[in-house]
Amino acid sequence: MAVLQKIRNRSGLLLLIIGFALLAFVVQDLFTNGLSQQSHDVGSVNGKDIAFEDFRVKVANLEKSGQGGQMTQTQAANQTWDIEVNKTLLVDQFDKAGVRVGETFKLETFKKDPNIGANPMFQNKGKFDLNKFKEFFKNNPEQAKMFEQQEKDMELNGKFQIYNTMVKAGMYVTQVEGKFKYALEQDKVDFDYVGVMYSSIKDSEVKVTDADITAYMQKHEKRFKAEETREIEYVLVEDKPSNKDQEEAKAKLMALLNATVEYNKETGKNDTLPGFRTTTNVAEFVANNSDRSYDSTYVTKQQLPAAAADALVNLPMGEIYGPYVDGDYYCLSKMMGRKANEKAKASHILISWEGIDRVQKKEKRTKEEAKAKAESLLAQAKANPGSFMMLALTNSDDSSAQQGGDLGYFGPNQMVKPFNDFVFNNPVGTIGLVESEFGFHIINVTDKQDGIRLATIAQKIQPSEATTNEAYTKATQFEMDAANGDFAKLAKKSGLKVESIKAKAMDEALGAAGNQRQVVKWAYSDDTAIGDVKRFEVTNVGHVIARLKKINPKGLTPIEDARPSVEGILKNEKKAQLIIAKMKGSSLEAIAKANKTTVMNIPAVTIESPMLPSVGMEAKVVGTAFGTPKNKISEPIEGLSGVYVIKTKAVTKAPKIAKYDEYVTRLKQQAAQNANRVIPTLRNAADIQDNRVEFY
Repeated sequence: MAVLQKIRNRSGLLLLIIGFALLAFVVQDLFTNGLSQQSHDVGSVNGKDIAFEDFRVKVANLEKSGQGGQMTQTQAANQTWDIEVNKTLLVDQFDKAGVRVGETFKLETFKKDPNIGANPMFQNKGKFDLNKFKEFFKNNPEQAKMFEQQEKDMELNGKFQIYNTMVKAGMYVTQVEGKFKYALEQDKVDFDYVGVMYSSIKDSEVKVTDADITAYMQKHEKRFKAEETREIEYVLVEDKPSNKDQEEAKAKLMALLNATVEYNKETGKNDTLPGFRTTTNVAEFVANNSDRSYDSTYVTKQQLPAAAADALVNLPMGEIYGPYVDGDYYCLSKMMGRKANEKAKASHILISWEGIDRVQKKEKRTKEEAKAKAESLLAQAKANPGSFMMLALTNSDDSSAQQGGDLGYFGPNQMVKPFNDFVFNNPVGTIGLVESEFGFHIINVTDKQDGIRLATIAQKIQPSEATTNEAYTKATQFEMDAANGDFAKLAKKSGLKVESIKAKAMDEALGAAGNQRQVVKWAYSDDTAIGDVKRFEVTNVGHVIARLKKINPKGLTPIEDARPSVEGILKNEKKAQLIIAKMKGSSLEAIAKANKTTVMNIPAVTIESPMLPSVGMEAKVVGTAFGTPKNKISEPIEGLSGVYVIKTKAVTKAPKIAKYDEYVTRLKQQAAQNANRVIPTLRNAADIQDNRVEFY
């Protein structure tokens, strides 16, 4: 009682202390979680910040519009980041190069945009009127504000076109370079060589250490630059239906087949309720008893579950097939009707003519020329139906040419009327010619399928409460055990498979568990240490129990990742030193004898194609042969496949030609591709700070 009295007497002080404690907690949370994020930008490029709020809006817009609504927030954030980084880098280059976009360019761009240039609101006598365009935005300030971003994007695109043109113009090729290319292809060297292959020394005779691999990566740092990664190992405890759950779902479904007797409290009598076999209102029965709604459409065989398709299409009218499995459901299906030729399959060759703008024509032709060509192709196709695919591939103006003209399956009235009528009014195997608004079609009817209408009651196969509880118990127990135990041994003991990933900061994929951003974000949290274990609930999947195994800091590629590509190179370097020590002698014959091999001759080989028969490409060897004085024995050459000593016999220079235009053209084609390397090169040299993991 005395203690209670003291608490009462000091309650005011206690409340004050609690108040200060709560305030401190709130303030700390505000500064650690609120203000810290608010004060951060999402990242920076060469010191130029990318504001989070602006970035967030762009991510949200892309997420809404991207890939049919299937884009995740992380995917949208990654795409937006790439766009913003590239844009920042390019704008900096535009400013340095003094690239500007004038009003004339903007005007021409407006005209080309069908929403602007072809809009009657902005036209005068059928032509785009700039004054009307400006007047509209003057009278509609809200619309003008919305248009500002579009105008900025258009201006940016214009600058990029100018910049890209400048870059390509700078990649010119001279006649001197053409002459050099000619020499590389046409100058020939004849030489003898002795080669000792690396394969002649066993891998076990040379050892590559981690220090060797690190030293190699440091020497070739650009090739082995790596972002920070976190190694996560995890197990998946699936919350999936047990065998008992599946049997119960099947039994529940089968109970719907026959009539049942049910006591009616209102009448005090037993009512007989119809089953699936006897019901007179099938649609209502399905609506009341199925986990999937009633579908009255006709379907073809290829639309049915593969395992049950044959049985279902051959089902007599009114009969029931099942139970069968369709995805996560047990199903019973009753035949309700049939319809002939519900779907057809056809291939075609489209020959169009000038004046039809909706088709990308392979050649210019009049309608008369198009008809003559179509009739010629028709004759060829009828004479040899097996050639139809190749005829379509080489002649059709339609995009289906890449598939040999195959249009797949389609229903009635999905194609233009002449095409539709020909396909659905002729038997399979018919080849004919029709004209439509797109041109002349040589059509091959390749298949037809009847449709069936099924009434299907489905029972979803899902885990029971007991099964879900069992999965939860197993997952939580594993989480507790793994916190202080051996993750791999505990997984094996529990019958669980350990999976591992190396995740970058903005990754989200987690194997069989799908996209699990929450796991990757946890691994990158400042509060997560190596060895920490955490369980995550995954909707419709189960539980992921993850452990942070290792942190690979930004810098060089981890040794274990580099080893597969580097170890072979370093082993060959070590083998080369062993081989070189034995390649002594005053002649090739003496060197060959000392190494139990023979002298080989290579006649008329070029630098452009430095192939050694039975060995492979050895550019370094051939290049050395061109630069070694006649009849002089070279020093040992470390090649791709072995160590070589060569003696040049003759160098034959290519005859002089008047012009090297052919070689200049080829070099220009190669140089044009270099323009695509601008952005990767800028990114590689840039100082890019990425803080997205703090926000997403």
